[in-house]
Amino acid sequence: MELIKKYFPELSEKQVEQFSALFELYKDWNSKINVISRKDIDELYLHHVLHSLGIAKFIRFKEGTRIMDLGTGGGFPGIPLAIMFPEVKFHLVDSIGKKIKVASAVAESIGLENVTFAHSRAQEQKEKFDFVVSRAVMPLKDLIDIIRKNISHECINALPNGLVCLKGGELEHEIMPFKNICTVEDLSTYFEEDFFKTKKVVFVPLI
Repeated sequence: MELIKKYFPELSEKQVEQFSALFELYKDWNSKINVISRKDIDELYLHHVLHSLGIAKFIRFKEGTRIMDLGTGGGFPGIPLAIMFPEVKFHLVDSIGKKIKVASAVAESIGLENVTFAHSRAQEQKEKFDFVVSRAVMPLKDLIDIIRKNISHECINALPNGLVCLKGGELEHEIMPFKNICTVEDLSTYFEEDFFKTKKVVFVPLI
């Protein structure tokens, strides 16, 4: 938890309480439904919460922004972002029902009121959003083909509407079709821990 306060010292008391509650909640749920690898649960704040918040370093979403988190798993990056941006609406989607069950229970436990959930495939989602966020669920081109239909054409943020995703490793081949429009930023720009040396945030405008 100290990691989160280190990089986001402006958190309100409520936000600190919500972030602080995540470890015990995920540890408890993970013992029943494995949504985070067993060896990873002790690194929850570094590998999952702070990693998710790399998006919050890249863009500060404005009040009223609508965001879909695709392939949310146990709620990443959606739940940390929803805590960080209480005036933004998040819709968390995953095709695996037990993962949505965990994410929904965690959100309810910490009193998150700006999130909705869907046990659904991405192709079935018809709503429009300002942004889609995701953590490396599939190759960039496949992801964009699926979510392009969900991007609203009315912009309210500093960046145009589109996809903001977290990726790791070598991305040159993957971003090739979008190299003229996409932005790739190293998370090591924001976070000094070794874990982030190969981690990136990728933004592709889609309007």
